[in-house]
Amino acid sequence: MKNVVVVGSQWGDEGKGKIVDWLSDQADIVIRFQGGHNAGHTLVIDGVTYKLRLLPSGIVRKGKISIIGNGVVVDPWALLEEIKEIKSKGVDVNEDNFIISESANLILPFHREMDELREDAAGKGKIGTTRRGIGPAYEDKVGRRSIRVMDLRSESNLDHRLETVLLHHNAIRKGLGKKIYEKNQIKKDLLKIAPELLKFSKPVWLKIDEYKKEKKKILFEGAQGILLDVDHGTYPFVTSSNTVAASAATGTGCGPNSIHYVLGITKAYTTRVGEGPFPTELKNEIGKLLGTKGKEFGTVTSRKRRCGWFDGVLVRQTIKISGIDGIALTKLDVLDELDEIKMCIKYELNGEKLNYLPASFEDQQKIKPIYKIFPGWKTSTNGIKNVDELPENAKKYIFAVEDFIGAKISSISTSPKREDTILIENPFNL
Repeated sequence: MKNVVVVGSQWGDEGKGKIVDWLSDQADIVIRFQGGHNAGHTLVIDGVTYKLRLLPSGIVRKGKISIIGNGVVVDPWALLEEIKEIKSKGVDVNEDNFIISESANLILPFHREMDELREDAAGKGKIGTTRRGIGPAYEDKVGRRSIRVMDLRSESNLDHRLETVLLHHNAIRKGLGKKIYEKNQIKKDLLKIAPELLKFSKPVWLKIDEYKKEKKKILFEGAQGILLDVDHGTYPFVTSSNTVAASAATGTGCGPNSIHYVLGITKAYTTRVGEGPFPTELKNEIGKLLGTKGKEFGTVTSRKRRCGWFDGVLVRQTIKISGIDGIALTKLDVLDELDEIKMCIKYELNGEKLNYLPASFEDQQKIKPIYKIFPGWKTSTNGIKNVDELPENAKKYIFAVEDFIGAKISSISTSPKREDTILIENPFNL
């Protein structure tokens, strides 16, 4: 029995949806452990496209149990709308195949508004958030004033919790000249949807313990990427949760010994959404080509992604930080038309060579990438399922990436289709 954690090794958008879908077919349990509905996974199954934001990828497969862990912040209205949407495509969501942690924290309307107010006021200093209230909700969680799923069970308790959180938010809103929130209306809105949410609510840590005793295969599904981790990413241009593999334990309520393999999803080039440092960004025709051919638009926001060369320094760093055992290399076919391909192998900062990304934002803005250049293969790799069938130059690039980052490439994705994958090792079978 193996339990696998899937994380993004870059800034997110690495193609986790396809890989997680493939793994969820083999898993018994699929669990989301951090983030909110600011990160999306696109799945294509039997010609049907599913765009998931909060629901774990296992929900689209019969016989699987999908769980939202305590580390996730949940917009209850967005979740119920997503359930309604996926049910309209023939997917069953019920108390037997879907669980939400009773300890999960809720995103409320004033969180979304606070997100928007801050971004609009920040000007050039904006973070580039999705404006969905994720950050403010995590702030309330840490500030111990949050509303959790379990608080919806008692009207009197909910009333008290709302007083606490609104005392904080309304003070800020008054200072910004905004209308204050009325407790009774929010309470009424929450109590209206409470039965629909509470029927899925359970102590997730206890359920995981049961599944472990039953030798179930558990897939922990991460959102976003390690470079957006609030501690280890390009701070302050990061998300508000820990995106590293270790947070799979804290975000669900199981010990680190529950994790047996960490799979890092890694794009064959680099992309980033929103603001922040990006050492290998290409603001030229090659960058446009990568964006067009790779269809680099966000699943949730449709925002255009910034594109650049593969940054080996950053991926090697995230592999060490997150304890990644193997890499799933995605979107190799996007590079097919290029005459040459570059990989960043070092940085230069004030005349000094660096083999890691410095933590200072000021330094991150100044660093210049040092590249190793590879000849392109100028032929299609789309749909190839056997590594021996890859062009020689493609194999040379892949082996060079593997050697530099110091982690085994366990699979290679050659198209968005689930079946177009070169499998080298299966994390569940090791």
